[in-house]
Amino acid sequence: MSKRILVIEDQEDNRRIVRDLLTSVGYEILEAVNGEEGVSRAEADRPDLILMDIQLPGLDGYEATRRIKANPALHQIPIIAVTSYALSGDDVKAYDAGCNGYIAKPFSPRALLAKVREFLP
Repeated sequence: MSKRILVIEDQEDNRRIVRDLLTSVGYEILEAVNGEEGVSRAEADRPDLILMDIQLPGLDGYEATRRIKANPALHQIPIIAVTSYALSGDDVKAYDAGCNGYIAKPFSPRALLAKVREFLP
């Protein structure tokens, strides 16, 4: 069975890039377009990994991450922040919220795949 990755990203172009890359190497992709939907999808689908945009409409990625990590049934799911917030200290804020990894946009496909494989070898 292939590993399932939940992509929480509000921009369709970004979701398509990630979807095309990760499905091409055998991962199953689930999608959510905002933080609330992402938390709900995580609870319902129990993915193996979550790619979390930080700048989301409504519930941002930091708070969505905190909610997922606060749920004992979901706490063990690794979350990688994928964000254009690449200012000094933003990676620390992502880790403080509970993210297990961090990658800045724009990313190279190779870098994203390498980061995913750190958690899903």
